[in-house]
Amino acid sequence: MTVLLRFAPSPTGPLHLGGLRTALYNHLFAKKYGGQWILRIEDTDTSRYVPGAVDGIRAALNWAGLFYDFGPGLDGPHGSYHQSERLDLYHSYAHRLLASGHAYRCFCSPDKLATTRERLARAGSNSTYDKACLHLTEEEVSRRVRAGEKSIVRLNDDRLPDRIPAHDIVFGDLRDAHASLPTDPVLLKSDLFPTYHLASVVDDHEMSITHVIRGEEWLPSLPLHLDLYSCLSLKPPQFAHLPILLNPDGSKMSKRKGDVAVLEFMKRGWEPEALINWLALAGWGQGAHAELTSTTRSPESTAVLTLPELIEQFDLSSLTHRRQVLEPSKLAYLNKHHLMRSWKSDHGTLCHARGIHELIRTSFPSSQYTTPEYISKVIHVLQGRITNIHDVPNLAPYFFVDPDYSTPEAQRMRESILNDGYRLSLDVTIHHIEAQPDTRGVANISPLVHAACDATGLQQKIFMTALRHALTAMKVAHFSFLLAVYFFSYHDSFPQTGPTVPETIDVLGLERTVTRLKDALLVNNRKT
Repeated sequence: MTVLLRFAPSPTGPLHLGGLRTALYNHLFAKKYGGQWILRIEDTDTSRYVPGAVDGIRAALNWAGLFYDFGPGLDGPHGSYHQSERLDLYHSYAHRLLASGHAYRCFCSPDKLATTRERLARAGSNSTYDKACLHLTEEEVSRRVRAGEKSIVRLNDDRLPDRIPAHDIVFGDLRDAHASLPTDPVLLKSDLFPTYHLASVVDDHEMSITHVIRGEEWLPSLPLHLDLYSCLSLKPPQFAHLPILLNPDGSKMSKRKGDVAVLEFMKRGWEPEALINWLALAGWGQGAHAELTSTTRSPESTAVLTLPELIEQFDLSSLTHRRQVLEPSKLAYLNKHHLMRSWKSDHGTLCHARGIHELIRTSFPSSQYTTPEYISKVIHVLQGRITNIHDVPNLAPYFFVDPDYSTPEAQRMRESILNDGYRLSLDVTIHHIEAQPDTRGVANISPLVHAACDATGLQQKIFMTALRHALTAMKVAHFSFLLAVYFFSYHDSFPQTGPTVPETIDVLGLERTVTRLKDALLVNNRKT
């Protein structure tokens, strides 16, 4: 059997994190077993359609590195991939259900249906419809159709064929949930557009879908969908429903609450590899019985994995059915490590430098030090300290513009050093640099700085603080709050958070370093 899956979002807004995880799991499963997956646009609810949403969904998937095999822009044997262009197909299946007696036409107006629901509720009934139109004769139905009366098509749940019990790969065997379904669910609306239930069943069959991986919110509809397969004498695919993702406050993650749009994460500088790593591990490998059902060992909840590594290790049976909280601190941790992985080569560092080139130019419009090559050097000395590539302007502004000695932080640093010690540290360092103007590289600058320190006779802490103040006006590079939370929560040690003085000098260059030291002395002399 060739594995074929589908990701079927509705174009009702931007792709959100829950949708991206669903697409990701479809991608992982398909590629794990040498299969393919389809992007299918479920746009039958015209009232909720958002112009541009399809382009946004495609852009988000492309950014995340999830490339579908067939879908909009990639025609294949199963097109069209917009449900709004497949209406004739749904109508033919609806007629099959009508002809077999598994469905019937309902001519009740929306007002009458609302009145009926209220009457049944007052009577204590669990029914949502009184089946009034089920008993219309064929002649009456034909007459009203010819007269142009609007109707909907309902499933006749009094004539459901026997079928096997519902089973889900994630949730296991499911109890009969028909009581929670509406009475005689609507399959075809009066505008001749299908409901999700009919359209998804028809398309999954017509497109030869073998596995349906979708959100837990569709789990209550599984019995209805299996009923439709039975009524149409079709073989259903295997189903796997993914547990709902929760916000840190425990509320359900949705498009309507919180900033969960995928493209917003892209705009804020998060790495696509980190984001899919984060989403992939949400609920994977944490199931109570995963060790009994999984054929491969599941990764830790903070394992740093690339997309090929996720594909290799993915096991659908390892998923838990418990709802999962997406912890921002874990994204920060994973993002930091994916960045460090990419910076093992100069090419990776330069790619990121080019990616934030415009951000740096916008942040420091008067700076002449904003070339990608220079930014790459800055990234190099900040490695291990950057959580998000967009942090660079805030972490080390002094690499791009002159330090601001008027900030409270700079003033506290300066007040911690006596005037004589401050002036001596800077004067001696200037002398040592000017005596060796061709010194390059941290390996050579570091001995020069330590020699200057020894020449002053000052404690190293005082000497280095004086230089750091003069060169940066900052104690250390600021560290991401989210990453700090993660390290304090899960680790015994907290990482160093600032480039060393020799590293700073190497990036600035000896000429700029001497200029800054002299400027700092002038500022100091004016204040004293």
